[in-house]
Amino acid sequence: MSHAFYVTASYIAAFAITFGLIGWVFIDHRGRHRELERLEAAGIRRRSARAEEAR
Repeated sequence: MSHAFYVTASYIAAFAITFGLIGWVFIDHRGRHRELERLEAAGIRRRSARAEEAR
């Protein structure tokens, strides 16, 4: 095997890990956003919302 194989394989692995993490963060963000909407619909507010209402 040549040196180029290892370099190419490491780049592919780095891209796969990077895009996997980006996808995971994106999916998790959507889940947390839905969870916050559900809590706010139930009448539970964020503490930061109180500070904004006081202004």
